[in-house]
Amino acid sequence: MSYSKRDEDSGRIGYHHYFDKTTVLQEARVFNESPINARKCRALLTKILYLISLGEIFGTTEATELFFSVTKLFQSKDSALRQMVYLVIKELAVVAEDVIMVTSSLMKDMQPTSEVMYRANAIRVLRKITDASMLQGLERFLKAAIVDKNAKVSSAALVSSYHLYGIAREVVKRWANEAQEAINAKPQSAVSAATSYVTSFGNAPQTYTAVSNSNIVQYHALGLLYAIRQKDRMAVSKLVQNYAAKSGMSGSVLRSPFAQCLLVRYACKVMEEDPSSTRAVYEMLEGWLRHKSEMVNLEAAKAICEMKDATVKELFPAVTTLQNFLSSGKPSIKFAAIRALNKLAMTQPAAVAPCNIDMENMITDQNRSISTFAITTLLKTGNEASVERLMKQISGFMSEITDESKVLVVEAVGSLCIKFPAKHHVMLSFLSGALRDDGGYDFKRAVVEAIFNFVKYIPESKEAALSHLCEIIEDCEYSKLSVKILHLLGVEGPRCPQPTKYIRYIYNRVILENAVVRGAAVSALAKFGVNVEDEAVKQSVKVLLSRCLDDADDEVRDRATMYLDVIKSGDEQGYVKDDSTYALAYLERQLLNYVSNPELADTPFDLSAVPKISRQEEQEARGTQEQAGTIQSLGGSVSPPRSGGASNGAGARPAVSTTPSLDQQAVYAQKLAEVPDFASFGPLFKSSAKPVELTESETEYVVNCVKHVFAHHVVFQFNIKNTLNDSVLEDVNVLMTPDNDEVSLVERVLIPAPQLVYDVPGVAYVAFERTALEEYPECTFTNELKFIVKDCDPQTGEPDEEGFEDDYQVEEVSLAIADFVLPSYIPSFNKAWEELGIDYEVVETLALTTSPGLQEACRDLIALLGMQALENTGTVQGSNVHTMTLSGIFIGGIRVLARCRMTYDSATGVTLQLAIRSANEEVSQILIGAIV
Repeated sequence: MSYSKRDEDSGRIGYHHYFDKTTVLQEARVFNESPINARKCRALLTKILYLISLGEIFGTTEATELFFSVTKLFQSKDSALRQMVYLVIKELAVVAEDVIMVTSSLMKDMQPTSEVMYRANAIRVLRKITDASMLQGLERFLKAAIVDKNAKVSSAALVSSYHLYGIAREVVKRWANEAQEAINAKPQSAVSAATSYVTSFGNAPQTYTAVSNSNIVQYHALGLLYAIRQKDRMAVSKLVQNYAAKSGMSGSVLRSPFAQCLLVRYACKVMEEDPSSTRAVYEMLEGWLRHKSEMVNLEAAKAICEMKDATVKELFPAVTTLQNFLSSGKPSIKFAAIRALNKLAMTQPAAVAPCNIDMENMITDQNRSISTFAITTLLKTGNEASVERLMKQISGFMSEITDESKVLVVEAVGSLCIKFPAKHHVMLSFLSGALRDDGGYDFKRAVVEAIFNFVKYIPESKEAALSHLCEIIEDCEYSKLSVKILHLLGVEGPRCPQPTKYIRYIYNRVILENAVVRGAAVSALAKFGVNVEDEAVKQSVKVLLSRCLDDADDEVRDRATMYLDVIKSGDEQGYVKDDSTYALAYLERQLLNYVSNPELADTPFDLSAVPKISRQEEQEARGTQEQAGTIQSLGGSVSPPRSGGASNGAGARPAVSTTPSLDQQAVYAQKLAEVPDFASFGPLFKSSAKPVELTESETEYVVNCVKHVFAHHVVFQFNIKNTLNDSVLEDVNVLMTPDNDEVSLVERVLIPAPQLVYDVPGVAYVAFERTALEEYPECTFTNELKFIVKDCDPQTGEPDEEGFEDDYQVEEVSLAIADFVLPSYIPSFNKAWEELGIDYEVVETLALTTSPGLQEACRDLIALLGMQALENTGTVQGSNVHTMTLSGIFIGGIRVLARCRMTYDSATGVTLQLAIRSANEEVSQILIGAIV
């Protein structure tokens, strides 16, 4: 059989497929033959490496026996065989035992009298079998190898040192001078003096020239030097400044473009850690744009483009450099440049706009990856007039690119619909045409979600988009997509002027599709029957649902039966129109507490105390991209429509939600449950939506506070970070003093942060107990940090034994009524408002003198009451009159609703009529008191 051709029956190719581990182990006896047959041994070693590359697992015994059989080949003088030996024992050393026995052979090969190939490979293998205890004995040899005159030996020693740094930091740190000398070494011809190092393994030391004449050594040496100094911010800054300054000279120290690129990245890290160095680093980066190496130019341009808060003027040199590379004859350079511009266009489209002409010429580039990036960048930077032309150009090559590239293009078009809503018909036509192209599920899903954007954000395009979606489900091979489209048709179809035209498409799915799609179609039909006011439509839906009662699938039958009953009884609120769901993270936490607490065994679980959220909030929690994220990806800023000027009091920003992240609150609850002192506090009721910043981010100690409210206790969590690398804080306490001595709070628990090392956050807790449960204290605390300061070595982080006491004043933190209210969503405010009744209603009319407009008044009210705005009433739509509805749960599981009727007048400001209803009159009075 010829192994060079494919075996059609087995589907394998090449002779490597016709052996296994057992065969290889049996053939390993060839290593014991004398004399050594180099050809056979090389072939067998190749098989071993091939099996390892396929993931074949060698047992410890097998690997050990094989390892020591292979080491016998050190006797051979065949160079090719010895290279294979090094490769194999390096791979087997991870599994085999007693590998340290081969150290003597490797050290012999490391001698300067050995061949260069042996020395470099021996160093690499020795790194694999060396541990921290052995490294000190090898230190002088590795230090000598780092500055060896041969680049292969020097690079092998530098890379091995870089990997050894993780297991023996203190030893490798002593090699910083050698690494720096390897960077500074000049070509051999230019060296006037040589440095001598001990390199003999015998008693008589020998010397050799310590010079490296290869530029790649600089790359490895700079990486090792940074690893040694990375914990010392000042040392890294000096490293960057030193070599950046020398790079500008005619005889630059860094001759390697790879080392220059590495220096650019280190400069960016310095800028991130020290914002005050931004201007100096920017000047360095601008100088590197004029470097003779294209690689360095690209790295510097990318670094400038990724700078935070960079202006268009500051970006101009980098964009100009990238624009010049767009006309390069090298595809790799063009690809790197267009990709960098594409990323920049997401946040700064105006800065990239001057490159539009060059990018338009790249749309027809033979490399489809380049053309895809060019078109997606143009979609972000182009103007409204160029949309139609771009859509035509895109359509021409969509069939020639991969599915991954198609997804990028479709996502860019879907985002573009928000930027240029007037061109929605052009973009919709392009997307509908894209659906006719061949493609997998990811591509089809991207097209469908792009059309969803039109429905969601452009009202005038809704009917056209829904019509395209109806056509999609007529011939959709993916049930998952059909279900998503049917759900959207059920939600948006009844709101259209002619809802009946969508019913036919939906019912066709009941007849022609599988059970999953049929079930989704029944649910969509039910929404038409409930939400459309026309009785004729309701009757038609009933007839269609009745036909589904004989469906072969029980799920479809059950749905049809239930929805028919709901439509006939009129009780659709809890089944069809209810757009709420329970906050699952909060519900899980409450259930776990209920099950684990024996005292609650005889008490039914109180589901009313679990907050509800809308379906939209649930999607946001799962990472669904909303409008703000889409706008951000476009790099533009889109303000909501406004009618009138500032005189109506309506701002552009919506009200800020005080709803905490439920996932984050679950994390807080888990962390607090791990603290034994808090075990008796019961379940967590609420945590702050955002930490309260108590210091500036540039101060030596950065502190913020999170408030956690329990049934009878309030816990203040102080997150503290030490930004000084030459000191360590120990026993860090927070002393909290209320501004009111009569407040019904008593400090019960004080948990200090044991130690705060540089740049590692720590946590300190202070817990208070509410002594009067009928009172809900409002007060402000002054806060002071008390700790012991110990000086430490910035490089090692080891603190001194002696320290001194110190204190640090931080900002105040307040406890308000809003901290005792958990925002909660309800599907129907009016229904819940009527159910609570007027028995415990409290109404007050107030003048909000501190709020300059209606939008600001909404934000202030949400913050003061700690409740959730419902039905998008937290956003003012440009009127002088506005009503905002709020919902929440007061501590103890008491449902609270608020209706805020506001008017705005330029002369008198905002006038508010606040009505609050709850199941407890005292709670209503308390919440009114939070405003008055």
